[in-house]
Amino acid sequence: MKNRSKNLSIIDRDLEMDGTITSKGCLVVRGCLRGILRGEEVVIAEEGSIHGEARVASMTIGGVFEGDVRAGEALIILSTGSCSGTVTCKDLIIESGGLLNAAVTSLTFVEVPKLEVISDMEVKEALPSIKL
Repeated sequence: MKNRSKNLSIIDRDLEMDGTITSKGCLVVRGCLRGILRGEEVVIAEEGSIHGEARVASMTIGGVFEGDVRAGEALIILSTGSCSGTVTCKDLIIESGGLLNAAVTSLTFVEVPKLEVISDMEVKEALPSIKL
C-alpha cells in the first residue's frame, strides 16, 4: 500500500449520512452512507451500506454497495457482501457467497497485438505445397 494515512474513521451502526465525504486513511462503514465518497481504504462492514458514487484506492465490501465504484487498486467482495451498479477497478476479488451484479471494467489493460494484412500471394508462398 502506497503512502496511505494511518487515520481511522467510522460511520457507526446508528449513523446515516447523506452528502459528500472525503476520507484519509481507513473508513469503516457500519451505518448507511448515501452520496459521494472519496477516500483511500474503505471497508463496508456486514451491517453497513453505501448507496451512490465512490472513488477510492481500495474497497472491501462485507455489507451492501449500490452505485458506481472506481477502485484504483482492489475491490474485494466478502462472502457476506453484495455489490450492484458499475465497477471499475484494477483487481477484483469475490469470496464464495459474495454477490456481484454490476457492469465491470478492468483498469488493467492488456494490449492486443496488431494484425498485419498480407496479400493472397504472400499466404500461398508461406504455406507449403499440399497435395490431396
